[in-house]
Amino acid sequence: MATLRLGDEAPDFIAMTTEGELNFHEWLGDSWGVLFSHPADYTPVCTTELGTTARMKEEFEKRNVKVMALSVDSLESHRGWIRDINETQNTTVNFPIVADEDRVVSSLYDMIHPNSDDKMTVRSVFIIGPDKKIKLMITYPASTGRNFNEILRVIDSLQLTAYRKLATPVNWKQGEDCVILPSVTNEEATELFPKGFEEVKPYLRLTPQP
Repeated sequence: MATLRLGDEAPDFIAMTTEGELNFHEWLGDSWGVLFSHPADYTPVCTTELGTTARMKEEFEKRNVKVMALSVDSLESHRGWIRDINETQNTTVNFPIVADEDRVVSSLYDMIHPNSDDKMTVRSVFIIGPDKKIKLMITYPASTGRNFNEILRVIDSLQLTAYRKLATPVNWKQGEDCVILPSVTNEEATELFPKGFEEVKPYLRLTPQP
């Protein structure tokens, strides 16, 4: 299979999860989605990641985002691990974890890294839009835990810029100034952005976040 790229349709699949058998696209519905993989159950970094994801449920929900995790371990293994996550991270896992024992989903999303280990998945993250298109892909090494605040920041940017002629500058956070796309004329910008804008250079114009 060809390597996935930004803008490609996220491969659909039917899989057994800790919340029953799910069809990925049907489960997403009109929501945004985060699909992320883990090298293995009962590993320390993954335990902290899933605990953090569970605690951030409200943050994902208010952005209309559903979260699904995956590793190549069994449902039985996942269920035992969830008990450990809930105990050690003071939370309750509240999202499905795919039991990808046959590696079908891992292969669809190119989550296996043979140069590291031909059995374990790497720490992949996919953000998927309501149109089922891939909006972001990040791959972390197994030794490095993900920054879920950064994942939320990217979702905020993607959702803001999906429907407005804007981009977000370096280190942008919710509520900060945005960049007007170069394809927008000053006349159009005046109409589109009533809060006004600052023209630092003809190609660099800043406006308060709508």
